[in-house]
Amino acid sequence: MILVVGLGCRRGCDVQALLALFDSALAEGGLERERVDALASIDLKQAEPGLLALAQLLNLPLQCLSAQQLAVYEDRLSHKSALAFAHTGCQGVAESAALALAEHLAHAPARLLITRKQSAQATFALACAG
Repeated sequence: MILVVGLGCRRGCDVQALLALFDSALAEGGLERERVDALASIDLKQAEPGLLALAQLLNLPLQCLSAQQLAVYEDRLSHKSALAFAHTGCQGVAESAALALAEHLAHAPARLLITRKQSAQATFALACAG
């Protein structure tokens, strides 16, 4: 089974804030870091230092997808954000990125194992496929 964490964050979000959200959401879901296969976000965040640092720290690939690639998952989101749409062109970065990358990696339908979790600076979601 492929597990993908989708992440959204504010510009300048630091790696410790992302790591805290990552670890707390996984703990709440009863999962260990080692089970995660990849990180996903939107292409607007591909140079975000906190996301890059998190991927390096966890030794996980980070794949960033376009708003068009994420938009096809809108009807499967647990939460739709007008604010996220205004900034990114998609209704929810974390959930849609997790679903999109999990389906791509597994070549199979994905579902959300952990729906959107939010901190002051970031959002997290976990999708599984395969």
